[in-house]
Amino acid sequence: MSAPARLPARRTKGGRPTSTKPSLRVERDLQRQGFRVLAGMDEVGRGALAGPVSVGVVVVDETVRSAPQGVRDSKLMTAAAREQIVPRLRRWAVASAVGHASATEIDEIGIMAALRLAGCRALAALDVVPDLVILDGNHDWLTAPEEVGLFAELSEGPATPPVTTMIKADLACSSVAAASVLAKVERDTQMVALAQEHPQYGWAENKGYSATAHMDALAAHGPCVLHRRSWSLPGVGHDDQVPAPDPEQVSS
Repeated sequence: MSAPARLPARRTKGGRPTSTKPSLRVERDLQRQGFRVLAGMDEVGRGALAGPVSVGVVVVDETVRSAPQGVRDSKLMTAAAREQIVPRLRRWAVASAVGHASATEIDEIGIMAALRLAGCRALAALDVVPDLVILDGNHDWLTAPEEVGLFAELSEGPATPPVTTMIKADLACSSVAAASVLAKVERDTQMVALAQEHPQYGWAENKGYSATAHMDALAAHGPCVLHRRSWSLPGVGHDDQVPAPDPEQVSS
């Protein structure tokens, strides 16, 4: 269940914050409400056709000062800028981690359950338990569903902390923006390494997303073990597949 945290009003234009520079304003407001140790969390790879879905988490408390200069939502930073800022983000945060759920797990339990699995793995890697998790978006995919079976068997660690959601939190909250950068850099690094084992798909450039070259390679060669075979992919002839994202989708 999401926590009844009150989020501060933000100036917006067209549904987006008027500034793309995040701050700790939201985190400070939540700390005044009693949530002293906060975790910003964001995912990358949800819309990819291959590789894991990855979730970053960055913990801050009242002692943490403004984030390192230049941190933004990962999609607004160059690859070089993201990689350069990672050590500074690690030193800045009270704690941080990235969790992953594999393509096989996505096929077995679905993308939303895999998001939670990756998020729980990230939380389990921390040496501190947050009082509240700030999730980007308007859907709480982290809180445990009232389900049993395969997903319950895959769950790791204790119950998740309370969650509050915020649309465009990656643009407004330094902790969430930092989490998106850590997740993006770690997942991209994995995909570049995996590209050496499967060079035909161009993962070093497209990171497993539905770029034209990736779609063409799938049509020509079919999928490998790292593709999400439950999705509607070229070269896979299943009738019950989930539709693949639009080829023009921007990677996250």
